[in-house]
Amino acid sequence: METRYIVMPQHANDANVAFGGTIMSWIDMLAAMVAQKHCEGRVVTVSIDHMAFLAPIRVGEHVVLKASANYVGHTSMEVGVRVVRENPYSGESVHATTAYLTFVGLDAQGRPSPIPGLQPESPEEQRRHENARLRVEARRELQKRIRQQGHI
Repeated sequence: METRYIVMPQHANDANVAFGGTIMSWIDMLAAMVAQKHCEGRVVTVSIDHMAFLAPIRVGEHVVLKASANYVGHTSMEVGVRVVRENPYSGESVHATTAYLTFVGLDAQGRPSPIPGLQPESPEEQRRHENARLRVEARRELQKRIRQQGHI
């Protein structure tokens, strides 16, 4: 899925740069729509596992968000979002933000529910799937190590 916004003054800080929280809310909204469409049902955001702000987005610039399902487990899935800032006059675009979010599919009672699998087909989909699989494994290993130290 893809969506666009224009950064208006109410989206910006005193340096005329978009608030990170505004960009985060747009990311979460689009990622949730991707997850809902894939699950054909309700989902909830479980985590934003990684977010990197790579370039500022100024008032008046366009924000282009592209999101895709990267990986699916039994009841959860990773959605990746790429944010590009675009100059509306020159068309110049710059990669501004990347984020990876985890969602859980919900049944009618609001409990985690199995979700359909994902079949990556194109080389790009296969690359995103493999990278997401590595992130999932790394998160599990980190959680295991933290639990062993008694911090959770």
